[in-house]
Amino acid sequence: MDADAQAAGDGLSPETMRVAVVVIVGAIMSILDTTIVNVALETLSRDLHAPLSTIQWVATGYLLALATVIPLTGWAAERFGPRRVWMTVVAGFVATSALCGAAWSAESLIAFRCLQGLAGGMIMPIGMITLAQSAGPKRVGRVMSVVGVPMLLGPALGPFIGGVIVTNLSWRWIFYVNLPIGLLGLVLAARLLPHGRAQGRHEGPAELDWRGLLLLSPGVALVVFGLSEVAAHGSVSVERALPIVVGVALVAAFVVRAWHVRAPVVDVRLFEDGGFAAAGVTVFLVGASLFSALLLLPLYFQIGRGLSPLDAGLLIAPQGLFAAVGMNRSGRLTDRIGGGPVVVGGLIVLLIGTFAFTQVHAGTPLWVLEVALAVRGLGLGFTMMPAMAAAYATLERTQVPRATPMLNVLQRVGGSLGTAILAVVLQHQLTAAVGHGRDGVAAAFADTYWWVMAGTAVAIVPALVLARTQRAAARREAAAPVPSVG
Repeated sequence: MDADAQAAGDGLSPETMRVAVVVIVGAIMSILDTTIVNVALETLSRDLHAPLSTIQWVATGYLLALATVIPLTGWAAERFGPRRVWMTVVAGFVATSALCGAAWSAESLIAFRCLQGLAGGMIMPIGMITLAQSAGPKRVGRVMSVVGVPMLLGPALGPFIGGVIVTNLSWRWIFYVNLPIGLLGLVLAARLLPHGRAQGRHEGPAELDWRGLLLLSPGVALVVFGLSEVAAHGSVSVERALPIVVGVALVAAFVVRAWHVRAPVVDVRLFEDGGFAAAGVTVFLVGASLFSALLLLPLYFQIGRGLSPLDAGLLIAPQGLFAAVGMNRSGRLTDRIGGGPVVVGGLIVLLIGTFAFTQVHAGTPLWVLEVALAVRGLGLGFTMMPAMAAAYATLERTQVPRATPMLNVLQRVGGSLGTAILAVVLQHQLTAAVGHGRDGVAAAFADTYWWVMAGTAVAIVPALVLARTQRAAARREAAAPVPSVG
């Protein structure tokens, strides 16, 4: 069923629903794996007899490999077809998960995790390309809300699941748990994903832009690496800033080149469209606000309240659960009135939920924070994926493959930047709070949450621009003459 025929119906086509089932399975596997491992770093350090400075590369190496391969997604979908690429990368993810579980040393685990990241980086973008092209622009809000549920539940439930596994099983099961999920995904993909290549802007599969790839992939990886190092150490130094500077220079060189080539790996010329540009900036800022706050929540419960990682994971869970509820409601609303107004409303709700954390003290009742997390969750459900859907709604079907990796890069770099900034702010506040006991620690987190409030408020600006652009586009469409028949 094509997009126009589907738009005439009231819901998603059976084909799109089948694709969504497969995409959700892959998303759950890749996102949970990213968040679960962080809980086990201390256990890995002890069991593999390696210092934390070495074992943290289990997370960092995976993150860098993930960022490196994302720009390839659009070309691969056009060249080989989403079904073949998705099944290949999921099979690779399953195989490398088995290798990670069988690792015999820190060095072998780090190497296997880098390979796992190369496979995992394409799972979500390929799924989003397939869904967006299957649904069409009139239903993209609904399908993005479907794929967004594991994206928001993963960070919330991952630490809890990781804590359960580390506490009751071997750390190796953090990786082995991917095997049954991945195999289920492969069986479903073989039966449900459509055949054929993704429809691109040019006839036939385009040649890979190797020069552009050699600029963009290392550039993104260096930016993400530098920002993650700043976040890990809570301070900025020359050696941590240098990768960021070099990475930004490489990305800038790619952007200049991409304006003049026929089929760049990422189509930056889409930013000429005001609606897409506003949506892209919104995705970047919402990513920064979302992922930076995810850094603070577990740290507050563990450092500020003295709770275990498992208890912290349980307390964070309401945010993810209510985000799923909000996302379920936001999909239809996005398709009906556009992503801009939905995102503006979601950001306002997010501000309300975050405000409670700017007022925390050593004795703040946990039920107050749980209510605030539920409100934050609803706000998140009305922000991240509606912003992504708004970007897709501005695209023609043929633009989707090259736009998807760009949106994923914007989200990931935004998240890394927001996390790095908040890590530096929090470290500064905690240093100033030394000697002031639990009240000083709580005040440090409260002050840092004002930065989250500020970042969320800034994101409202491009969301308002997006809403205005969408209203203008709707008026033009309503005013356009209806073509005569016959």
